[in-house]
Amino acid sequence: LLDPLSAVSQDLKDNDIIPDVIPVDPPFHPKVLLVVTFPNGQEALLGNTLAKTDTADEPAVAFTPMEVPDMADEPTYTLVMTDPDAPSRENPKFREWRHWVVTGVKAPATSAIETGNLAAQLTKPAVTPYYPPTPPPGTGKHRYVLLLYREPNLDFSIPVDAPERKNEPANRKNWNVAGFVNKYGLKLVGVNYF
Repeated sequence: LLDPLSAVSQDLKDNDIIPDVIPVDPPFHPKVLLVVTFPNGQEALLGNTLAKTDTADEPAVAFTPMEVPDMADEPTYTLVMTDPDAPSRENPKFREWRHWVVTGVKAPATSAIETGNLAAQLTKPAVTPYYPPTPPPGTGKHRYVLLLYREPNLDFSIPVDAPERKNEPANRKNWNVAGFVNKYGLKLVGVNYF
């Protein structure tokens, strides 16, 4: 039997998230279970199918770090949503389509267990505002991948002239999350997709 975090890694390999979005090297070992819930209650469940109407509005995200942070302060995270299958999985000439980038995400406060509100705290405006999935008709199933990265320091930010701040549709295609991560020193800790 696989533990839940190992099961996530295996699923990502089985469905080609590794290597299409996440590089094979270094090997990815999840540190959090990432829960993504849309306002209508629908959740991303490692490759389930959600309708465009289900995902029209920005989701809430929840996660609990499985390791004790090595920073004196509470770590912050960057959340990304990308589509490696634009315009289709068979012809991904626009791989990757950048749907959402948010920095300064914080894990729920410890008191959240008592209050029942386990949603992550989005402490900054989105760098790339949420753009709902709109797969073209006849292009088959797309994989919309949500990735959570630990930021390198507490005052992390994306420069005002960065490509991730250019949010017209033409500027969202052919983005590369691996290049983005390497450029800013982000560390992948959790993944989910639908």
